[in-house]
Amino acid sequence: MPSASRPPIDSSAVSRALEAAGAGHWRLAVVAETGSTNDDLAAAARAGEPPGAVLVADLQTAGRGRLGRRWAAPAGSSLAVSVLVRPGVAADAWGWLPLLTGLSAAEAVASTTGLDARLKWPNDVLVGGRKLAGLLAERVPSPAGDLAVLGIGLNTDLGADELPVPTATSLALEGAAVTDRTPVLAALLVALARRLAAWEGAAGDAVACGLADAYAARCDTLGRRVRLELPGAPAREGTAEGVDADGRLVVDGTAYAAGDVTHLR
Repeated sequence: MPSASRPPIDSSAVSRALEAAGAGHWRLAVVAETGSTNDDLAAAARAGEPPGAVLVADLQTAGRGRLGRRWAAPAGSSLAVSVLVRPGVAADAWGWLPLLTGLSAAEAVASTTGLDARLKWPNDVLVGGRKLAGLLAERVPSPAGDLAVLGIGLNTDLGADELPVPTATSLALEGAAVTDRTPVLAALLVALARRLAAWEGAAGDAVACGLADAYAARCDTLGRRVRLELPGAPAREGTAEGVDADGRLVVDGTAYAAGDVTHLR
């Protein structure tokens, strides 16, 4: 359970904030402990759970990131949340989902703490070059058609001795005035609702709805030398020139839909 210095999520406060912002369609559930919020929502979706479900855990014992990486943190020290959505756009536009989710998380951090939250393509939120949050978007079949589970792990009150790797950080370590997860969660769900609505309203056109420009403005990967680790292929090094209309990273003229990026000095 969260400690007195790491208070639990205030579900009522989150619900009030969502209603006030016109994002009351999210259905929030908070649990003390689970293996993986993404796995739980995926199982619920396969069993018929409709989109709009939000699951938050104070403690994850089998949290997952991209490429099978494990993600863990002490109870109450991080925001571990998964959201179930049915994007109202063509399936070939779903490549923007992790980017849209990361942008929403960065905007929530900036609005609640004032920190300059940046992005690393495709799924990390950075502060000062260190990883604050990671994203995992997964397509899930359901009786009503394919849904997407959007998982976010964001370090709020982790101390230096609790970091999983030296290149990570937390809101507390960055001096944020807000490390309580409640306002951060509310801001994240509001930002996510607005970005999804705009994207769907533009039929998945990330340029037309302003998503592409907003992402590029926060993305630290663009314009840098990078190493791109590719599934089943040799790593590539080059300059990240942009993100194309499908959300793919363009490195030296070639677009990549997936890969693990390292920023080179």
